[in-house]
Amino acid sequence: MIAKTTLRALVLASATLCASAAFAQKGETVKIAFIDPLSGSFANIGQNLFKTWQTIGALPNAAGVKYEMVPFDNKASPQESLSALKAAIDQGIRFVAQGNGSGAAAAISDAVTKHNERNPGKEVVFLNYAAVDPALTNERCSFWHFRFDADTSMKMEAMAAAMQGDKSVKNVYFLGQNYAHGVQVAKYGKESIARRRPDIKFVGDELHPIGAVKDFSPYVAKIKQSGADTVVTGNWGADMSLLFKAAKDAGLNVNWYTYYAGAQGTPIAMGNWGEDKVRVVYVHHPNLASTRKLVDEFKTKYKEDMSSLTIGHAVAVLAGGMVKAQSTDPLKVAKAMEGLTVKSFSGDITMRAADHQLQQTLYASVWRKKNAKNNYDVEDTGMTWAPERVFEPYVSSTPTSCQMKRPA
Repeated sequence: MIAKTTLRALVLASATLCASAAFAQKGETVKIAFIDPLSGSFANIGQNLFKTWQTIGALPNAAGVKYEMVPFDNKASPQESLSALKAAIDQGIRFVAQGNGSGAAAAISDAVTKHNERNPGKEVVFLNYAAVDPALTNERCSFWHFRFDADTSMKMEAMAAAMQGDKSVKNVYFLGQNYAHGVQVAKYGKESIARRRPDIKFVGDELHPIGAVKDFSPYVAKIKQSGADTVVTGNWGADMSLLFKAAKDAGLNVNWYTYYAGAQGTPIAMGNWGEDKVRVVYVHHPNLASTRKLVDEFKTKYKEDMSSLTIGHAVAVLAGGMVKAQSTDPLKVAKAMEGLTVKSFSGDITMRAADHQLQQTLYASVWRKKNAKNNYDVEDTGMTWAPERVFEPYVSSTPTSCQMKRPA
């Protein structure tokens, strides 16, 4: 059982809010539709994240409401996501959470915006906890969309800053999934890395079908042939695990700078092969003191790691918005979340009003054997993510071109 005192900072509003004020909806149950893959190639990721939403949503929160997660399997498809969204709306659900796949996120964001324009009084809010295409908070921004993960460009700023002091990086190869996020990793990677390390050469840039490649050995062969000493990839799920398997089998000895090497199933695919070679930039690491009790209890209960803590940010901001609005009405909550600062597991986080992109601390961690200082055993491998760098929100904050259209 998850202790009620665990990570109260995840869901309590900051001191700038009157968290002690009477809240008319205290005790109300708020349903959140979880629309993500629960079957297919990315099922293990979706199922782990659903459990994480259930776990963090059950913690005490400033609004005093109860969250009920309602699962919908979108099979990682934008089309299936729209069907799931319609089903959720038909059931009267007013808050929607999704994160795995920017294509699905874009489809949901557009559909939610159109629905809300046509159905005043029945608005829906989209809580995006992991889809990181920068377009979602730039040219495709929507008042109804809130992103709680750092976007592709933000993580790349931190990654390039980490790479700045890594003199072993000289020749970089970009490999990614052929969809919005994969394309953006290479785009922003070339810009950010060149700005900080103009001496680095880019020796490859390739995309592969998402969720369809079973053998990455041909891609690994190309990396070897290019003379790369470093691979930058935004791959996740099976596409990350299978890529590492092929690299391990081929004896590819390079640096890896990744977005999602810490996601469910990938660490066990690495084992000790990735020691001191694989790095990840993320909003969290499992040895973070403020979340350690929670991740330990999650592992005891589910026999798997809690690998995504952006959900903690989402629940904290949502609860803070309800307190500020003194309501669970989606329109009032959305307005209250704009510009809101709350306390979360990594300190103060702010939902930037201009584009609804969360501003937050990022961590660069390396894959190493666990020790007395960093002793969380990731997926029972004897290895862990050891933090190397901490980046305050201003380091990775990037400008926005969003022209927000707000409801009257």
